[in-house]
Amino acid sequence: MKRHAPATVRNRQPILDVLQQHLPAEGLVLEVASGSGEHAVHFAANLPQLVFQPSDPDHEALASIDAWAETSGLPNIRPAMALDAEAPAWPVERADAVLCCNMIHIAPWAAAVGLVSGAARVLPDHGLLYLYGPFRRDGRHTAPSNEAFDRDLRRRDPAWGIRDLEAVTELAMAEGFTAPEIVGMPANNLSVIFRRS
Repeated sequence: MKRHAPATVRNRQPILDVLQQHLPAEGLVLEVASGSGEHAVHFAANLPQLVFQPSDPDHEALASIDAWAETSGLPNIRPAMALDAEAPAWPVERADAVLCCNMIHIAPWAAAVGLVSGAARVLPDHGLLYLYGPFRRDGRHTAPSNEAFDRDLRRRDPAWGIRDLEAVTELAMAEGFTAPEIVGMPANNLSVIFRRS
């Protein structure tokens, strides 16, 4: 049942290092597009004061998330729930933070729109929306490897592709988020940190 995403092993600690500086002291953290569930387990193990709600639209991913959570024995991970970022209503009405790693480039742009509007609905004032992944900046890729990755994504599905950070920022600010804090990450990725204003 457990899926394994090799990149998770490489990026989970750098992501955690950023999250530890920005997540609230306590509360509910909703992870959108949790994938294998490995991130959720790593974060929950290192942030025991927070409750993590993993989610994914894919049933096999949900089974993997629950398998990882069960093996971990951690009390602060809720059972995975089905959540489609594009849905006009989410099964969570309130969260103190929303995390989404490596999703908006492997989904249609409508998923990014849904993610930001959904986060705006469920977050309180000053609530955190955290995005992680590759982004274009000023209309350009930040590395040749990202450009090659983008070409591969668009070959697989023309609706996919690495997003322009400026477009994502414009989308978020239109939904009431502040301008983001940007943190450079390994492998030409970024942490993009928005706050609900």
